[in-house]
Amino acid sequence: MSNMELKCEKESTNKTKKKKSNSIEQVRYGCALGAMHTAFAIPRVIPICHCGPGCVDKQTANIAFYNGFQGGGYGGASVVPSTNIYEKEVIFGGEDRLRELIDATFKVLDADLFVVMTGCIPDTVGDDVGSVVGEFQAKGLPVVYAETGGFKGNNFIGHELVTEAIIDQYVGDYDGPYQKGLVNVWSLLPFHNTFWRGDLVEIKRILEGVGLKVNILFGHESGGVDEWKSIKKAQFNLVLSPWLGLKTAEHLKEKYGQPYLHIPTIPIGAKETSSFLRKVVDFAGIDKEKADNFIKNEEKKYYEYLEDFSDFYAEYWWGLPAKFAVIGDSAYNLALTKFLVNQLGLIPASQIITENPPEKYREAIRNEYRHIADDVSTDVEFEEDSYVIHEKIRNTDFGHKPPIIFGTTWERDLAKELKGFIVEVGFPASYEVVLSKSYIGYRGALTLIEKIYTTIVSASA
Repeated sequence: MSNMELKCEKESTNKTKKKKSNSIEQVRYGCALGAMHTAFAIPRVIPICHCGPGCVDKQTANIAFYNGFQGGGYGGASVVPSTNIYEKEVIFGGEDRLRELIDATFKVLDADLFVVMTGCIPDTVGDDVGSVVGEFQAKGLPVVYAETGGFKGNNFIGHELVTEAIIDQYVGDYDGPYQKGLVNVWSLLPFHNTFWRGDLVEIKRILEGVGLKVNILFGHESGGVDEWKSIKKAQFNLVLSPWLGLKTAEHLKEKYGQPYLHIPTIPIGAKETSSFLRKVVDFAGIDKEKADNFIKNEEKKYYEYLEDFSDFYAEYWWGLPAKFAVIGDSAYNLALTKFLVNQLGLIPASQIITENPPEKYREAIRNEYRHIADDVSTDVEFEEDSYVIHEKIRNTDFGHKPPIIFGTTWERDLAKELKGFIVEVGFPASYEVVLSKSYIGYRGALTLIEKIYTTIVSASA
């Protein structure tokens, strides 16, 4: 073979490698049925899954177990009621099997609300799940349904299908007065966001600190179905994420006439948290003096800890990374990027969003990255394929210092390859055991700083 032929073959091979396939390596989300974790996240709520065998176990293993080893809570995790339908139901329909399962579940399990969810098979064959569930609803039993076949989208889309189902079929209609100062919070995706439990606790704490009454809706701080029933009485809805929850807020505006406030950036650190709280207080029209006193007190404690931290930073500055990459869903990606730039003075090198947000929200998300700080603008990429993501990171210029990557377990080997550092902040985080840890707000930011610099210092041991 001639040199020219070898060159042509090499060029052809390189082009082939760069061409994107129709498959996705190491996808970073579940299917719509993965939103059974939305039901798990509400105290004393149990999902009932109408799906094929293995679907429930796979979703639980991926989203809840190998992602912080979070457990399944009251809902039961991988042992939730499931029809486990086979060929018979594919041919003849699975409505009888579902009816039997719902009836048995009510006899055996104690819960305040059951959420029937569907997988791909019943949605494909056309099972009338609504009719079956309607039979039990007509008896006054607490059960709703959501069609969450995997082809509907990922678990982010499924989450909004489930929340809307609970609102429409269980919370119901309302034409009474709103309660001044009561807010519904729509924010992080339960279980998928590894630190959601602790993060929602901190969100509730700081909102209550400025004088609001909070329907946090998910997690141990939620009042369960009683809290969900009070959704319709709230003065307003707060969407605290780049896009997740906007569909729900729009639905609530149409259904109850409730206004909503959209703040795209989940706050990390004093600067973002104080700014966030003042925006909410202004929107709610509540006592500013009480809010300012709370904010000043929180800032005082926060900066006292940072003052102690400054001794470490002054000593070890020579060994610290200068540039960073963030790989993960848009909520944590945006929040971390702003914090790392504005609070720690790091330089953004690569920001990759992985949860495949709907196209209609992407330009607004891009615009947030264009205004990370007064003098800092950066680009963001949307990519689902881990192979492509890792190639992008390999080709990123991190300068002469080792990079720090805020990503997942799947970036651990990549960080070693680049002689950098890894902080696991998103799905999947398989080397983190997470109970109540939080990285947001005032308190969470201090925990995050500890995590970052402990990771760096321990790498030299």
